[in-house]
Amino acid sequence: MKINTNPQKIDEILFRSVSEIFPSKDKLRKKLLSGDQLKIYIGADPNGKQLHLGHSTNFILLEKLRRLGHKVFVLFGDFTARLGDPTDKLEPRKMLTREEIEKNMKGWKSQISNILKFNGSNSAKIVKNNKWISKMKMEDIINLSSNFTVQQIIKRDIFKQRLKNEKDIYLNEFLYPILQGYDSVVLDVDLEIGGTDQTFNMMIGRTLQKRYNNREKFVITTTLLENPITGKKLMNKSEGNYIGLNDNPKDMFGKTMALPDKIIIQLFIDCTFILLEEIKIIEEKLKLPYINPRDQKMKLAFEIVKIYHGEKKAQEAQEDFINAFQKGGLPKDLPKWLVVSGANSSTEAVRAGLVDSNSKFRRLIKEGGVKDMESGKKITKINFPLNENKIYKVGKHKFWKVVIKK
Repeated sequence: MKINTNPQKIDEILFRSVSEIFPSKDKLRKKLLSGDQLKIYIGADPNGKQLHLGHSTNFILLEKLRRLGHKVFVLFGDFTARLGDPTDKLEPRKMLTREEIEKNMKGWKSQISNILKFNGSNSAKIVKNNKWISKMKMEDIINLSSNFTVQQIIKRDIFKQRLKNEKDIYLNEFLYPILQGYDSVVLDVDLEIGGTDQTFNMMIGRTLQKRYNNREKFVITTTLLENPITGKKLMNKSEGNYIGLNDNPKDMFGKTMALPDKIIIQLFIDCTFILLEEIKIIEEKLKLPYINPRDQKMKLAFEIVKIYHGEKKAQEAQEDFINAFQKGGLPKDLPKWLVVSGANSSTEAVRAGLVDSNSKFRRLIKEGGVKDMESGKKITKINFPLNENKIYKVGKHKFWKVVIKK
């Protein structure tokens, strides 16, 4: 396949959503301009059921490189997921079973297939590291480990914190980055993409690729989605604040509209395929006093939903949002939730997927975040009775129609 060496397209890739490039941006640019087909991958341990918008940045970048004609892989760490990546973890990760990992992998492929093309010419490929790591002998592991010292491994920030806090570091956690780095050797890659939190692991692979295959391996670290006001991760699964890649269109649209205005441009850059030229025009518009940021955020929400659900569903989600939130109406085709008479409202709200826990639902009520749409009044009672055909608004963008089972 002919490689696209258009300098403008290459610069768009290298200057967008990129934090750092090793050994340098100039060297990688020169390599991309050479016309050689590169082998590029993202490594991902399937340690959860759902990916969120923060994960999309890497896959969008990988898809852009695939469109230039390069050979791209998504490596599922079905072996390394059982070890557990210690990144950002003050406690060891829970070890997953093979069944859990297999289930997660299927779900992840389904979610990222809306970004990456897995069929047709020059399609993206899935590879799994259990295929080679499970076959390694003790001699192989010892030889691989001999490329690094204990001092090099404990320089990792998370291990420094553990030692400072007198927390345990398990030997399998020491082995994790080395085995993950070995993926680069087996695949014999030219480039790896990952978030800044994966820099240590990717650089281990860079060292091993040089020593085993005598080849340069480039590393791109991508920007993380952060709240510009608090500096915290914008997509936080532990706090329930995230946009899942398999969220339904209405939830995806509504959650995007609920994000801070100051994050609009970064989300356009990191989470959509819109060209930088157009994003710059949107950025200039947002500086004008008569422009409502809501309108630009609506365009953002439309573009995000379109990637994962198509243009028709994005249009429906937008119309639904306008009707429910700008015109004071209700969404179309409001789903019914069947409950038994006298059911606990908090428990049913969790079952319906409106909140993650009973405590979060109770907190929403205390904060005035649950409303009876018929009376227009806020619910103040913690365990309020669920009445026939009542419609409740839960949080900023979810509606709940209750039907009592006969």
